[in-house]
Amino acid sequence: QVQLVESGGGLVQAGGSLRLSCAASGRTLSYVGMGWFRQAPGKEREFVAAINWSGAITYYADSVKGRFTISRDNAKSTLYLQMNSLKPEDTAVYYCTKSHFNGAAVRAAEYDYWGQGTQVTVSS
Repeated sequence: QVQLVESGGGLVQAGGSLRLSCAASGRTLSYVGMGWFRQAPGKEREFVAAINWSGAITYYADSVKGRFTISRDNAKSTLYLQMNSLKPEDTAVYYCTKSHFNGAAVRAAEYDYWGQGTQVTVSS
């Protein structure tokens, strides 16, 4: 069993920054891909960023490319999402997730464990 706990969300003004963390426990995550998804009110959950097991490969949604950075510290079993130049349209609940294989995946179907989410609100 794997537990994923997100933290670091909050309220920030447009143009500001936040750093999300996802602490994993229950089983080593050193050899699996990880990702971040988000869901805004009234919208479907969408892909944000993904990283492979080593951190060497990353993918981003076009909407966040150049502003967000995904990273991981396997020794600490922690996943990060650095979010800069935040926009009101980034407002959503952000979810950390674990893939069932070692690559970086953009489809939700490639992930099997999800955290409870952390709220990010960007004011204009």
